[in-house]
Amino acid sequence: MTGYETLQRAVEYIEAHMLDNITYVDAANHVNMSPYEFHRTFRFISGITPGTYIRNRRLSLAGQELLYTDVKVTDLAMKYWFDSVDGFTKAFSRFHGITPSAVKAGGRSLAMYNPLSIRVTMEGATPIRYRMTEQKTVTFLAIPRSFSVDIIEDDDDHSISDFWGECISNNKLDLLKSFREKNDDRVFGLCSELKENSTSFVYALAVAVPDDFDFRQAPEGFTKWEVGKSRYVVFNCYGKDGDCISKAWENYYQNFLPQSGLESKVSPDFEVYFDNGNPDLMCELWIPVV
Repeated sequence: MTGYETLQRAVEYIEAHMLDNITYVDAANHVNMSPYEFHRTFRFISGITPGTYIRNRRLSLAGQELLYTDVKVTDLAMKYWFDSVDGFTKAFSRFHGITPSAVKAGGRSLAMYNPLSIRVTMEGATPIRYRMTEQKTVTFLAIPRSFSVDIIEDDDDHSISDFWGECISNNKLDLLKSFREKNDDRVFGLCSELKENSTSFVYALAVAVPDDFDFRQAPEGFTKWEVGKSRYVVFNCYGKDGDCISKAWENYYQNFLPQSGLESKVSPDFEVYFDNGNPDLMCELWIPVV
């Protein structure tokens, strides 16, 4: 089953349970994906986060009910699983551009958000720039940190970039680099795979070390991380900020996967940053596939 078909199944599940107390995590479980991978797949294929999709659909349905029935605002807030009437009113006003009370008073200007239908579309013959590579098992010295999966629903969250900044300012990144082998100018951004029902994921700054590296010499807070042998598709990310990485993920889900016949593998993905090289290249994005 392709990623598009899997997401369509998830959308159908969401629509069938719109009045139940569900979140995107329930939809992820329904299609046997980790919340993190489901969120990432949904976002890059559809252009919207699954949590926002659920909220927009509920607000759209609530607007129709408010317009055509005599339902109370309080009952709608409860029906569509908002924590409070005030929270519902604020969300409703942001989405529709009009307050629930104004609609009740005869306002007719509402926004409609229809169910999502996920399809593969054929566009212009734009080349997909990538390379395939086999990578043996690699041992890393890593500075890990656990993050809640909730941050992936917040487009304004900068927790991971702040983590990089913290490691730069406290010189931990320079200390990490000191353990690299001679002539290795790489720093890795490792992201753990997530299992079903996971509520957090681990991201780490890391460097590759020899198999016989003595981890007893590792500073406090530094740990061993081993990534097994895998096949990867690699994209070059050109740009000055994380947007170029997001665009690479978008290209992977929207273009590469549907055409390649490959599937994502449950294994860590990672970014590779170089101290030297093309100044326009922010990093390489390595995604495990099968």
